[in-house]
Amino acid sequence: MRDESVFDELKEECGVFGVVGHPDAAQLTYYGLHALQHRGQESAGMVVSAGTGFRYHRSMGLVNEVFNDDILQGMAGHSAIGHVRYSTSGESLLTNAQPLVFHHQVVGQLALATNGNLVNAASLKEALEQEGAVFHTTSDTEVIARLIARSRQEKLEDAVQEALRQLVGAYALLILTNDCLLVAQDPHGLRPLAMGMLGDAYVFSSETCAFDVVGAETLRAVQPGELITIDLEGRKGVKSRTFASPAPRAVCSFEYIYFARPDSDIDGINVHMARKSLGRRLYRESPVEADVVTGVPDSSTSAAIGFAEAAGIPYELGLIKNRYVGRTFIQPSQELREQGVKMKLSAVRKVVEGKRVVMIDDSIVRGTTSRRIVKMLKEAGATAVHVRISAPPVKYSCFYGIDTSDRKQLIAADHTVEEIRKLIGADSLSFLSEEGLVEAVGRPQETETCGHCLACFNGNYPTAIEDAKPVTTGGNVG
Repeated sequence: MRDESVFDELKEECGVFGVVGHPDAAQLTYYGLHALQHRGQESAGMVVSAGTGFRYHRSMGLVNEVFNDDILQGMAGHSAIGHVRYSTSGESLLTNAQPLVFHHQVVGQLALATNGNLVNAASLKEALEQEGAVFHTTSDTEVIARLIARSRQEKLEDAVQEALRQLVGAYALLILTNDCLLVAQDPHGLRPLAMGMLGDAYVFSSETCAFDVVGAETLRAVQPGELITIDLEGRKGVKSRTFASPAPRAVCSFEYIYFARPDSDIDGINVHMARKSLGRRLYRESPVEADVVTGVPDSSTSAAIGFAEAAGIPYELGLIKNRYVGRTFIQPSQELREQGVKMKLSAVRKVVEGKRVVMIDDSIVRGTTSRRIVKMLKEAGATAVHVRISAPPVKYSCFYGIDTSDRKQLIAADHTVEEIRKLIGADSLSFLSEEGLVEAVGRPQETETCGHCLACFNGNYPTAIEDAKPVTTGGNVG
């Protein structure tokens, strides 16, 4: 169980990786999933095809805990898809680990892995159950599989397209059969998905950092509303079709702010450089006199460097993350809960003592973490702590695959910036503006192909959300 009393950061649902036409597909997928480990630590899984049948393995835990040499050597094949799922605060069930494997009446074995969250999953599931479908997981991915199985289309591509047109929400989807790999991106492109090449093999990943790890070249992003089909024999090449009408692009802003690895590129924009730009813009919007700038590791480091460069104030490692602390159990007393923070994060006294500190973070969700870090810095001797957030205030729940609680638990939903400042004990507090976010990242919001999803900041959701529920337990897609 994740200790919500220690850290209240946002959590993204999962990551996917796939390869077609490589003799070491399982090994490549292992390294690809390892590169995507930051997107999910609850479970990992892989399905490999040699064209004659599936070999698959799924288990709870990190990638290097789930797979070993013996397991990988027993998964020979030239095509594979893999999945990592994030650590939740609710039940962790092996039945929800992906990829999910089903039997299809036309193509036989079918494996699915996806990243995102379906807004209309509940209504689709109810309709399918009324028709006699029996669900074995609580995952939205099974809803997609049931829709494909229900289709009367003769060709799998047509059945998948028919299913996709019924979905509302965010999804980056990989579907593997013994004959082909199908790849799809939701019409708004809410979750990232990239296409690359390694020799004659095609690879797909939630983030391009996985391509760097396996030595692949990034070709392009999978486009919103695009369905790609690649046959496993390589005879037919790559086929692409548009399964949905064009919709305004709305990639999740937090991919740039927090989720993605700094060495990844999303639509050609490097994440580290985007975060530095956020930090520079944050200083221009909210300058402050201080002696040192530090970032909350690791996702805020790039923004802190940008802020420091713009301010002409030294950047220092004022906070150190202990990378060898496992999951902490909820402790029975407030004193021990506070100690849990110090196990995971420490202030460097010689850096902050007697200094006015600017603490850069990427978000404030419930406020508990910010309050404890501010307290930690002051206990280490900081004479003032000025908090700067490289994102606008999170005021609304996400329905597209991010773990945000009900809106009443979001501190910015019903508190002013000044009220939040007092609650976390900071000497000053400022958030980046929405306009500053869009301009700093470099994706003009007014264009059809380059926009952001800003719903968690302003409540303007890119899709209908009538059936939606906030993601709080990771039991949906992922």
